[in-house]
Amino acid sequence: MALTDQQVTEAAEALLEAEKSHQQIGLLSKTYPDMTLNDAYAIQTAQMARKTREHDIIGWKIGLTSKVMQDALGIDTPDSGVLYDHMRFETGAVIPKGHFIQPRIEAEIAFVMKAPLEGEVTREDVLAATDFVAPSLEILDTRIVRKDPETGQTRVIVDTVSDNAANAGIVLGRERHDPRELDLRWVGAIVKRDGEVMATGLGAGVLDDPITGLVWLARRMATYGQRIEAGQVVLSGSFIGPIECPSGSHIEADFGAFGQVTLTFE
Repeated sequence: MALTDQQVTEAAEALLEAEKSHQQIGLLSKTYPDMTLNDAYAIQTAQMARKTREHDIIGWKIGLTSKVMQDALGIDTPDSGVLYDHMRFETGAVIPKGHFIQPRIEAEIAFVMKAPLEGEVTREDVLAATDFVAPSLEILDTRIVRKDPETGQTRVIVDTVSDNAANAGIVLGRERHDPRELDLRWVGAIVKRDGEVMATGLGAGVLDDPITGLVWLARRMATYGQRIEAGQVVLSGSFIGPIECPSGSHIEADFGAFGQVTLTFE
């Protein structure tokens, strides 16, 4: 690690304060130009230790699974973040004005687990451990500025991972499906904002198969002494680009026979 324990703690505390105050902090990659991905996950874990004093972990999110997003950040690997109980919303939810800083949404397939996953798992292991899959939206937010106002430098992977992979919320649809009965590569969505189509996509945009994301996550978590637990939900990665959600936005995600998810930002 390039950062000291003290620097990791300070960065984690700054991000927690930013979440609470809605005042973004500067790029960690600018403050600590030599920081590594391990540093970023250490900062995320330090926040986890503080947040779990008040909130339960309900699952995990996988991000940067599409080739387009990886190329945009100059990386070749996904990232992951933590889902907490205060982040969960049901379809049709209305988000109070000012609840988030700069919210965006992405469409995803959510996996709800009935057994734990840990370490070197296979595609078949993921299917066996999954209770059901459901349509979902991920709410993204950023406690770190997207671009440095002085230099124009933009966020890189260590900023995103430190900031809990930009996760802020999860909206689950009501529908439940057995993943063994579907080819998730062909599950997709038409996503509208205020009645206008903003994006479309298919599950194949997620590492060619959303199940692959959970294989990657179980292996990555094992390197940090973690695992996916029974009862937890895993957001497998977005198959569309993020959609900005300014105040007043109404989001409709139509997954066809797979289900629907709606969300409104006051």
